Amino acid sequence: MAKAPVLTPQAEDFPRWYQDVINKAGLADNGPVRGTMVIRPYGYGLWERMQREMDARIKAAGADNAYFPLFIPQSYLTREAEHVEGFAPELAVVTHGGGKELEEPVVVRPTSETIVNEYFAKWVQSYRDLPLLINQWANVVRWEMRPRVFLRTSEFLWQEGHTAHATYEEARDYAARIHREVYADFMENVLAMDVVLGRKTARERFAGAVNTLTLEGMMGDGKALQMGTSHELGQNFAKAFDTRYLSKDGGRELVWQTSWGTSTRMVGGLIMMHGDDHGLRIPPRLAPVQAVVLAIKGDDAVLAKVREVGDRLAAAGVRVKVDDRTDTPFGRRAVDWELKGVPLRVEIGPRDLESGTAMLVRRIAGGKEPVAADALAELCPRILEEDQALLLRLSRERREARTADVRTVEEAAEAAAGGWARIPWADLGPEGEARLAEQGVTVRCLVGEDGSVPGSDDAPGTVAVVARAY
Repeated sequence: MAKAPVLTPQAEDFPRWYQDVINKAGLADNGPVRGTMVIRPYGYGLWERMQREMDARIKAAGADNAYFPLFIPQSYLTREAEHVEGFAPELAVVTHGGGKELEEPVVVRPTSETIVNEYFAKWVQSYRDLPLLINQWANVVRWEMRPRVFLRTSEFLWQEGHTAHATYEEARDYAARIHREVYADFMENVLAMDVVLGRKTARERFAGAVNTLTLEGMMGDGKALQMGTSHELGQNFAKAFDTRYLSKDGGRELVWQTSWGTSTRMVGGLIMMHGDDHGLRIPPRLAPVQAVVLAIKGDDAVLAKVREVGDRLAAAGVRVKVDDRTDTPFGRRAVDWELKGVPLRVEIGPRDLESGTAMLVRRIAGGKEPVAADALAELCPRILEEDQALLLRLSRERREARTADVRTVEEAAEAAAGGWARIPWADLGPEGEARLAEQGVTVRCLVGEDGSVPGSDDAPGTVAVVARAY
């Protein structure tokens, strides 16, 4: 009788496979309140690495970290009509505190544009205070009706940036800078994710924004996942909160603003873009553990060699873990590290000691081969970079292979059954977009024919990228 697979095969049931990976790799559990999650240490380690890489890029773009309260007076949200209308179905509202009914209900932070503007209006006095570039790492609550761990949860972790500028052009350019230099750079060069950069249609843009820039990734089942967004807010919130500055000419001018964010949804995207039927495949530049050195047997000589190899890899700059838990069967440990997607396994037993070798197992490229133990410190960093590039190439090849160029709404819907479609916006338009939405298909973004981000919806050569999405 054939042994049952550890994970549900992707081709059999992709959503079940996704949940299996989260459980078997020890990433997260469902929380006690529907729609919440408990992020376990290995899953949180991935988020910490994402935070570190993102935070460095955000600071390089000139933004400073700050923190704003979790509780927001309900009246703040009502000041910007489109914003409150967009978020109303998702709000969690507190009406009682300390055993008493509150004089004014407070909203548990769904996003911070309103409370940030309350303080920007105090902090910005003159043109000398601009640009004001703020980021915060926090949690937010958006009551989710159809939760899925990491992808859609009622509470999730994220970063949200908020800025104020003297001119429209400065705000527009800064939103685009975050889009390219922070988000796209991080996703391509650290997460090894092929993402399409574009702008949202009016139907899909952020509530209260005048333009939303997005990054869309194709998952292993051909669906799209929005990986991050950068919004031009125009002067909508500045008008609502009277956020003004004294210009060089002595006038009182409204500021121009942006906001932008990414979240723990990226962990879900990482699983679905790179994972396979054996579990996770973590890009080496992201991986908290890039290589694990496993002792096959528990004799002293093997354990000493395993620790020696671990020290040499660490000295070579590899993030390494030594697994000397020989009271746990070797096969079980090997499968566990494979599920967790650690890029390299170095396996050492008594026979390897005799031959002066170690078995090197590559999680991303696949395969195993004996290599000289003394060569590992030089070999592993090079292999890690090779496998980083391989993951990015595979994700790009998948998107290209599963994207069809079409000319009609019917062809776009058909292509979106198993991948993406590209259709000229002039052939689709808002009417065609609405017809697709009735079938559960959305315009993920608008791009130029050359892959650039168009300046407006009706820019010449604008193409709509159409897909089913998470």
